[in-house]
Amino acid sequence: MICFPNAKINLGLNIISKRPDGYHNLETVFYPIGLKDALEIVPSDDEENYRFIQTGIEVRGNTDDNLVIKALRLISEEKEIPNIDIHLLKKIPFGAGLGGGSSDAAFMLKLLDYTFSLNYTTTQLEQKAAKIGADCAFFIRNKPAIATGIGNILEEIELDLDNYFFVLVKPDVTVSTKDAYATISPAAPKISLKEIIKKPVSEWKELMKNDFEPSVFKKYPEICTIKEQLYAKGALYASMSGSGSSVFGFFEKETDVRFDNCFVWKNKKL
Repeated sequence: MICFPNAKINLGLNIISKRPDGYHNLETVFYPIGLKDALEIVPSDDEENYRFIQTGIEVRGNTDDNLVIKALRLISEEKEIPNIDIHLLKKIPFGAGLGGGSSDAAFMLKLLDYTFSLNYTTTQLEQKAAKIGADCAFFIRNKPAIATGIGNILEEIELDLDNYFFVLVKPDVTVSTKDAYATISPAAPKISLKEIIKKPVSEWKELMKNDFEPSVFKKYPEICTIKEQLYAKGALYASMSGSGSSVFGFFEKETDVRFDNCFVWKNKKL
């Protein structure tokens, strides 16, 4: 059985307050996009509970730390899962603010549930996903949503951006989320994102912001330059996604946008 975990972008991101547990309360809009990995599980005759094969963009580190394997272990604590081979084709860049790892984990939960008829409810899958990562639960329903708390409290919204031409640019830079938070001064926004997204996309530039941008742009000016170039090309709205390093832009029509030494993904429909 195969599925295709997709990326997300953050439409605006407000860091509202610091929590006693050391995390931050935030407000953001998660929006799914069509950039996808491929994830497959097949029965295995191997003696091991699982074999993990990863291709595409190299994911470094211990296999046991991969969020796909964490999702498998979370389910295996409650259900009997046959020995399987897991194939992950990685196309979503990591360290980009696109939620690729979280998406892989959430889709693994859904894939296991469907393949082995585990009969989890959507709410139960969301609860399990939230144990893996703050933004992981979003990918269970995978629909536009306002996210609050640490990104784990979701409220679905009606938002359709399919009529815009979309450009995503990922420079050869990886931003540490910890470093991005280091110089943040939390503050409640004057206008909530829930109100801003009701307005035309052409007005978002003056109203919507990503609180990570000032500190990230200071350390990585090339990311700021990409945003400026998207606006120079006619973007209605451009922003860094999450804590970076990817930057996206919405255009009214297909636009010839090129960037050297960057991963660039374009799509007429999201």
